[in-house]
Amino acid sequence: MALRLDYVAGVSPSKWLRAWSERRADLPLEAARVDEHEQLERLRSGEVDLAFVRLPVEADGLHLIPLWEELAVVALPKEHPFADEAELALADLDGEPAAPVQPDPAMTLELVAAGTGYAIVPHSIARLHQRRDVVAVPLADAPPTRIALVWRIERDDDDIQEFVGVVRGRTARSSRADETPELSPARAAKKAAAERRAAEAARGGGKNAAKGKSTGKGASARSGTGRGTSGRSASQRGRRKGR
Repeated sequence: MALRLDYVAGVSPSKWLRAWSERRADLPLEAARVDEHEQLERLRSGEVDLAFVRLPVEADGLHLIPLWEELAVVALPKEHPFADEAELALADLDGEPAAPVQPDPAMTLELVAAGTGYAIVPHSIARLHQRRDVVAVPLADAPPTRIALVWRIERDDDDIQEFVGVVRGRTARSSRADETPELSPARAAKKAAAERRAAEAARGGGKNAAKGKSTGKGASARSGTGRGTSGRSASQRGRRKGR
């Protein structure tokens, strides 16, 4: 008997495999890499017990825990005019041809190298299939992708939960109740805003109101710094278009 795990390209499960083997020598963990377009097939058919997938996926009948985000990059031929840029924006790619996306990311990058166009991929994929004739440039305004751990609702037993605990950093002595549930970005933002309002109400008074104004100035300064950075990026894009 073994616990079976699938993972998509760009995920490196070795640390969890090591942790599992140290904790559960009685239950081997078998892992296999699958293509992204097949990431749920074996899970839903019962061939495997868990899977690291790249979102979005159809989650009906599944437990899903979002884990980490992946930076988006644009893969370009080494001789492309933008190949030496430190960062690009999606607008910079207007009018540029896109390479045909293939089920195998390595083949997509092969087409990029052949000069068919650019490809937007997670940084982990570009790093995994790194080539001398292709460069990966970060995209400042491209939405990141996210990796999640999924398993079938009917397969939610103690062994599955123990592996979930390994991934989430629970020790052998801790329990599920010790974890802080992960919030979605929207819920996390609402929670943070509510906490700020509660803190401001608790402070009250003229002195603390003055402190609030000072804090506001700090926020404005930080916001201004961000706008300055965007301005530099825009000017860089302008110079590129001038070329």
